[in-house]
Amino acid sequence: MPDFSRVWDVLVIGGGNAALCAAVTARMAGCSVLLIEHAPKAFRGGNSRHTRNMRTMHTAPTSVLTEAYLEDEYWDDLLRVTGGQTDEHLARMTIRLTQEALPFMEGCGVRFQPSLSGTLSLSRTNAFFLGGGKALVNAYYATAERLGIDILYDTEAVDLKMDDGFVREVVIDHRGFPETVRAKTVVASSGGFQADLEWLERGWGPAARNFLIRGTPYAKGKVLRNLLDQGVGQVGDPTQCHAVAIDGRAPKFDGGIVTRLDCVPFSVVVNKHGERFYDEGEDVWPKRYAIWGRLVAQQPDQVAYAIIDVKSEKLFMPSVFPAIKADTVGELAAKLGLDPAAVEKTVAEFNAACVPGEFNSTGLDGCRTEGLTPPKTHWARPITDAPFIGYPLRPGITFTYLGVKVDENARVLMDDGKPSANLFASGEIMAGSILGKGYLAGFGMAIGTVFGRIAGREAARNARN
Repeated sequence: MPDFSRVWDVLVIGGGNAALCAAVTARMAGCSVLLIEHAPKAFRGGNSRHTRNMRTMHTAPTSVLTEAYLEDEYWDDLLRVTGGQTDEHLARMTIRLTQEALPFMEGCGVRFQPSLSGTLSLSRTNAFFLGGGKALVNAYYATAERLGIDILYDTEAVDLKMDDGFVREVVIDHRGFPETVRAKTVVASSGGFQADLEWLERGWGPAARNFLIRGTPYAKGKVLRNLLDQGVGQVGDPTQCHAVAIDGRAPKFDGGIVTRLDCVPFSVVVNKHGERFYDEGEDVWPKRYAIWGRLVAQQPDQVAYAIIDVKSEKLFMPSVFPAIKADTVGELAAKLGLDPAAVEKTVAEFNAACVPGEFNSTGLDGCRTEGLTPPKTHWARPITDAPFIGYPLRPGITFTYLGVKVDENARVLMDDGKPSANLFASGEIMAGSILGKGYLAGFGMAIGTVFGRIAGREAARNARN
């Protein structure tokens, strides 16, 4: 049990990638650091333990990335998925600073695997963690312990007591017991509010009750709500979030990345009435996978179904749940709980509309439909070869975009635009400053890493002064 009568230089609230980057950076600057993690030790790491990669700018090939991925292309990719709902200054700064992130991460024991190709097409843009997000989190915690950072698990921040933009003290619940923590500076890295279903329902209506939460059940937004209630500047829309289509058989919480389905580009996707509702082949998957959670959320009962045939079975990373297979389209529809006649009609119309082309699973190709609404722009091949394969889809919420406003130094801004005297933020709690809508694969980790390091650096500088 730590001595709660002392005053730490830096208090970090949260236990994921952004929090750990802040804590390690502040400690490396010579500050005393206390990190509080709401989850028990076995579930530490927030959503970061479910991640696989980080989108990284680089000017030449590296040991883990191919070719080059420059600032303007990165920015254009982000601009396309957000529809312009982003802060260009903060976004471009984040993009540029990802170049410095990998050496820092490697210095903390994070290891990367050779570049990956295949369905995700990310070998040029994203660095993949060897062992995934759990290995990344474990490496950071090992570094934190080695550096002498104080860590409390099963500890929730209940109330940040602010006075004119200054955090005087923080009331915590430590394993069921109330305590008060005092620190010269505070970094809020406690995630979004996606695990609070009532809060989601206020934005989405009753449909939110059918959402699945891919990540940690501990992200209930208590710190976010506490700060907004005290006049901290708000950014983002409560209905905007990183939402993907995941296997409908996934658990309500914490299913993680293994529940995501990457078969959509090669599929016909229908709703509960057996009807298509969107272009499955609009663009390469890393630039479109994050729109499918919202698309499914807008369908009746928030459910959809992806249907492929054996030609596409090996083209994507499969779900952790077994595929549903049948010898005919009608039989597959029945197994999925759909009207066989409706699905057979939809698939027949799709097959008839397919225009022959040179199929290319890893890039935009000429395989499209003609005279079909909605169209399928790429990867449109007739679904004709048994066995026929199906997966149920539901919206999987990763994190929400409603958050606190920050400046380029990760300093939290108040409603009047003035910066807090000693409060900083990093990660999902401030990501809405950059992500107004949409998502780009690996960009959440980029924001968390970059702003975690900035927050740790600036909090340490503030504490020393």
